[in-house]
Parts: sequence; structure tokens; C-alpha cells
Amino acid sequence: MKILHFVGGELTGGAARGAYWLHKGLIRHGVDSKIFTNSKEHFGDPTVVSCVGSPVRRIRNIIRLKLDSLVYSVYRNRMNVTFSSGLFGLDITKTPLYEWADVIHLHWISGLVNIRQLSKIEKPVIWTMRDMWPMTGGCHYTLPGDCYRYREKCFRCPQLRGSWNFDVSTLVQQKKAKNLPKNLHVVGISSWLSECARGSKIFKQSRVSTISNCIDTDEFKPIQRDIARSLLDLPKDRKIVLAGAQHNSCNYKGFSYITKLQRALSSEGLFFVFFGNSNEREMGVDRGSCKSFRFLRDSISLRLLYSAADVFIAPSIVEAFGKTLAEAMSCGTPVVCFDATGPRDIVDHEINGYRAKAFETADLIHGVRWVLTHSNYEALCLNARAKVESKFDHFVIAEEYLSLYEKSLENSKS
Repeated sequence: MKILHFVGGELTGGAARGAYWLHKGLIRHGVDSKIFTNSKEHFGDPTVVSCVGSPVRRIRNIIRLKLDSLVYSVYRNRMNVTFSSGLFGLDITKTPLYEWADVIHLHWISGLVNIRQLSKIEKPVIWTMRDMWPMTGGCHYTLPGDCYRYREKCFRCPQLRGSWNFDVSTLVQQKKAKNLPKNLHVVGISSWLSECARGSKIFKQSRVSTISNCIDTDEFKPIQRDIARSLLDLPKDRKIVLAGAQHNSCNYKGFSYITKLQRALSSEGLFFVFFGNSNEREMGVDRGSCKSFRFLRDSISLRLLYSAADVFIAPSIVEAFGKTLAEAMSCGTPVVCFDATGPRDIVDHEINGYRAKAFETADLIHGVRWVLTHSNYEALCLNARAKVESKFDHFVIAEEYLSLYEKSLENSKS
């Protein structure tokens, strides 16, 4: 069986890493798997083929991305969020590996694949939704209660803040719905995302399954806490609360809750550690009680941070899955999150962490206290590691996809 993955963006990014780990898991199962990407980083892996391997191709990729951004640049009052049209990518049926493949597996494809050409694909297609973009008119996330237009018709997009009913979100949604591949199976990386897909205008007639995102549990495994803290120069005599996201200004990451939590727990001697594009001043946290490691790309540094912490807090309002939660738990660190969206599938309440009532600050604070004062804290840590090994390891998830590939091939022949 030959599987060809299309993965847009840098393979060091969050969504792409899940796709790459799946690819490695499939290879471990003996599957002939390859990735086609526009990532500059390919890890020296011969099974990763980049379309930006020469200066000319890099320029073409930049032009495609610029054209995509021009589509919504006319909306001068638009929100500062990622918005993608998908109108200027490649016709993947013309890529060298298309004929080679038995199954086409789409992942994060905005900026790489032209959605107007998807209907030309005559092979079984698996489309793994790694955010909400495949079913929207261009946005990657909508906040709960804020916008449900992807269910019927996108128009006057709240994120674009335009004044016309028919805007680029209407056009993009129409193009996606019109050009879906014939033999398509949609996969949500969480139960919540699959539920959204089933209720969407674009995928309501499609087959939809849930297969979780995956991580490499050998890459993320526990390091003795004192050793991790020594290497990171973190205090050994204080409880450490860890939080991290690519940028705390992303409204759906819920980082405003971190400041509220720190203020409420300021008298309890906790030390807060952050990673991502944020610092102590931006977080509004007392500098004597915290440390920021900024944006980290390498797994070794992240593994050390997860292992050094007593609890990982993830106050996201909306999350397709919650890869950082799974990484933290894989390193034996219990997680506190809201009982909403993707994290529901990851954290088992009061077994390997705490799921606070959705968007209630008081219960989030209670959850942190509950974990840090638990009478059998070590059991929480062991349970966290065990959950990820059994449910989210890339070898385990690859088995689930193998079954789906086989069914899709059978359906294409019938």
C-alpha cells in the first residue's frame, strides 16, 4: 500500500508534526509512505519530498502564499488571525508522486493545495482535519457561540469584518463544497471536531470518523524532575505550573485565564513557567514568580519543560485536539484544562488531570489546587503517561489509519 501525504507549512509546526509522526508510525508498520510538502525543513528524510527544494520553486511558493494573502488584504478592519483561501495552491494531480500513490492523505493543506482542483483526484482521499479550516470559508477557528455560519452559509465573516454579505468567505466555502473529491473520507482529530464536521455544510454528506492526533512517546517521555529543573535552572523547592502556546494573543488559547489564575494563587508560593511567543511582561505575571522560555522548536527542550513541571495548564477556549496536553502527559505531567472541545478526549477527569467546567475561572483554579495537593499525585503522573502510550502514540494511531486506508481502497473498487 502506497500512501501519499500532503502537508502544508513547516514540518516543525504543530499541525505538521502530527502528520509527520503518523507518517513515521506507518513506516514502522511497513507501509510505503511519503510526504509531499512546501516545508523548507525535511529532516534529511528521503521519504519527505519538498516542492521548495530550489530557488525557483521557493519563489513560486512565496508568490502563491502572497496571492492567498492578497485575497483578504482588502478587508482593512480584519481581525489579526490566520485566514486562508486555498485558491492558489498546486494541482496535486500534476505532482510527480500522484500516479505512484494508492491513497491520497490530505492534512493541513492551505497554501499548498488548490481547493479548486480537488475534484480531479480519482483515488481514495483521506482528509484529516487538524483545525476547522476544511469546513469554513477561510478561518481556522471560530469561537464557541461566536460564529456557526460554516453550518449553512459563510457570509459577512466576523473575522474579516467586511460590510458585504457576499465576501471571500462565501466564495471559498462554495469552492470547497463544489470540488470535494469523489471518494472522500473525513477524519477529525477529536470527537468535537468530527461533530462539527458532520454538522457543516461542506461535509454533512461525507463519511466522517474520529482518529486522534498522535505523538512520538519515545520522543516525549519522563525525565527525573530534579534533573530537568537543574538543567533548566528552575527552582527545586517550589511547585511549578507550566503553560505554553505559539502566541498568547491567539484569542482561542485563553491565556487571559493564566493571569487570573496567577493572581488567585499568588500567596501559595507557585512558580509559573511559559513557553511560546510570550514573555513575563505580556503575561502580566510577577517576574519573581515566573520564567519564560519563549518559542521552542526542539523536542528535547519541551520534554525537559514538561518533566520539570508539577502541572500543565491548558486554558484553551477552542482546540482541535491539544497536542501540548498529550506531550505533557506523555512526560508524566498531569494536565488541567476546560471540559470543552478537543481536550475532552485527552484528559480523564480526576484520573490523569482535571477538566474544569467550561470557561469557569474558579473551577480552573480549583483544578490546579486539586492536582498539586492530591494525596496520590504519583498515580496521576503514571496514569497520564499510560493514557498517551495506549491512545495517542504514533504507532497506535497508524494502526487505525491502516484500517481506514484498506476500507477506502475496498470502497473505491466497489
